[in-house]
Amino acid sequence: MKILILGAGKMGSFFTDVLSFEHECAVYEINPKRMRFLYNTQRFTSLEEIRDFRPDLVINAVTLKYTVEVFRQVIPYLHQDCIISDISSVKTGLKDFYESTGMHYVSTHPMFGPTFANLGALSSENAIVINEGDYLGRVFFLDLYRRLGLNVHEYSFEEHDEAMAYSLSVPFVSTFVFSAVMKHQDAPGTTFKRHLQIARGVLSEDDTLLREILFNPRTKHHVEQIRAELKELIQIIDDRDEAGLDRYLTRIRSNIK
Repeated sequence: MKILILGAGKMGSFFTDVLSFEHECAVYEINPKRMRFLYNTQRFTSLEEIRDFRPDLVINAVTLKYTVEVFRQVIPYLHQDCIISDISSVKTGLKDFYESTGMHYVSTHPMFGPTFANLGALSSENAIVINEGDYLGRVFFLDLYRRLGLNVHEYSFEEHDEAMAYSLSVPFVSTFVFSAVMKHQDAPGTTFKRHLQIARGVLSEDDTLLREILFNPRTKHHVEQIRAELKELIQIIDDRDEAGLDRYLTRIRSNIK
């Protein structure tokens, strides 16, 4: 299969490494310096090269902010039977966009972003394949992710964004709060250092991703739950309520078993 990967960032390079020994791969990247260390793949910097390559599958691995824009630039240079795909963490508006193109499409979310995951050992990581769109495209990614040892789940676009509203918004907002009140420590403890590492990773994410997560209509409910829990905890602290704290700790420990 001829596969075109859009973007030579961390995830684009990862897919190139994974696919280039079994498929004929090319990478399109407007900054040629980002392709210096790619191997066993063709390097494109012009749209005309894409037309000549005639890919069967396109994997859009650019940052969320530019996903649709890059699709619009590239689609006129693809043949009608080409399957287009994205790996975005947030799918808002993508289904409508795909259907407006008339192209075959598949959408997935490899939940092993390079910020924290060990890309060489993915057995504890997850991936989502959207169960709408092109059947053969879905089969391709299901097979790929399973061969990588990932735990694969199939969701609709709606189910995906519902799940992400919880699994991304809660840790991200908690990290924002930690970062907002953080003071640098000369001798930080182990727990503090771990939280700081997470905060630096989260805040290195693309601002568009952070904005889409926060502005997801489903996010507000989860943030309100965090606020309610903080209010309860502040009351326990104000009252120095030992029995109340015991009950609170018992309850939250049961959530993480």
